[in-house]
Amino acid sequence: MKAICRESISGSIRGRVSDGVQEYLGIPYAKAARFAYAEPIAPWEGTLDALEFGPGCPQYRIWFPNLESPERRFYLREFREGINFTYDEDRCLNLNIYAPEHAENCPVVLFLHGGGFNSGCNQEEPFRGYGLAKRGIVSVFANYRTGILGYLTHPEIQKEFGRDGNFGLDDQLTALRWVRDNIAAFGGDPSKITLMGQSAGAIAIQYICLDEDNDSLFSRALMMSGAGLFPRFSLPRRPEQTHEYWEAFQKEVGCSSLKDLREMDLAALFAAHDRFKKGRKDNTYNTMPVVDGLLIRDGIDKLIAHPLKKDYMIGFTSGDMYAPIMAHIGTRFGRDNGAYLYYFDREAPGDHNGAFHSSDLRYVFERLDTSWRPFEDRDREIAAQMADYIAAFIRSGDPNTEGLPHWVPADKSHGRAMCFTKKKTAMGRPDYFKMTKHMLTKGDPKDGR
Repeated sequence: MKAICRESISGSIRGRVSDGVQEYLGIPYAKAARFAYAEPIAPWEGTLDALEFGPGCPQYRIWFPNLESPERRFYLREFREGINFTYDEDRCLNLNIYAPEHAENCPVVLFLHGGGFNSGCNQEEPFRGYGLAKRGIVSVFANYRTGILGYLTHPEIQKEFGRDGNFGLDDQLTALRWVRDNIAAFGGDPSKITLMGQSAGAIAIQYICLDEDNDSLFSRALMMSGAGLFPRFSLPRRPEQTHEYWEAFQKEVGCSSLKDLREMDLAALFAAHDRFKKGRKDNTYNTMPVVDGLLIRDGIDKLIAHPLKKDYMIGFTSGDMYAPIMAHIGTRFGRDNGAYLYYFDREAPGDHNGAFHSSDLRYVFERLDTSWRPFEDRDREIAAQMADYIAAFIRSGDPNTEGLPHWVPADKSHGRAMCFTKKKTAMGRPDYFKMTKHMLTKGDPKDGR
């Protein structure tokens, strides 16, 4: 392992090189006050040590782990157990970069994590770019604001900024612009950026792909378990439709203004929101992006008819949350836009949760060996195939590569997708009966211990 320095627009950054991969961790890309929009980070003096993961956005799991919930315990074991996380409101807008040791004009991918717009961070397993770097790809993993810090709306925000809500979505676009402006210093080609994300990260990418102002920022989009037009009841609302929720919360905590909410102790703010949520059934739809007229200009049901002309890849698993719906909307968007579709149906070994939501992440980033699961040779074969396909897509917009089954885009495949199963990898039809049965009988995954 050796140290290495790069000169970005923001300043000098010290990382390390190990086993042919450059690694830079916790690089700040912006700063933001509470309930205010991100501002580009000012250039720093001296050299920034980018050797440790940066803090994530403060979220409910800091104070309310709720480990009695099997679903939360399940994902703790899958992606967070054994990792020492830190969270900081002032320093959470940071990113991690992985690049080939001698990178020069390499294609780039910016990954946005999931978490239902309410949690998650870029330090979780398996968000590491070692496998892609060894395939000639520069990968970036960004943190952004979530939950109340990312998606509160308020009339005073509109008065102050001329827009309302969407702090988290704004962070993601700010990170994308930082990558465009700085990635050449790390051997990346700013003209060849792919946006990639899973779950809420994929949904955010879908929204980004519906605004022509973003057209020059990236070339391709890869959406895992989050593409297409969701049922109308789950579409983003206009900010004024969410004000009642947040005004009721403000009344609950005894704050008379946005200023009071900004000055409230962070732990007390989250404790109050945790209590408030228990009395509401509409929390999900009030802590997500809104149709603000700027980042999301109109209803998604209208915008989705005219997405950006990009190269698209869309994936879903047989055990996804609302799996048949996820598959249907993703396939429809894929067919309309010539996307490459994949169906992940390798049931994870070690318990009975099948190909659960986000189970494909460990394969895509080849992080099987850091899991407790007893993965087999077939799992490693799938992981290598998925990484090869995705690296090829990031390079050219076409995942096809020598030695792998030919992948036909959705507009020419007559309802078929690239299927990754226990037995084989081949073009085939997703099993809607299996997905529907899983949704009705299993639901969210349960702890396998």
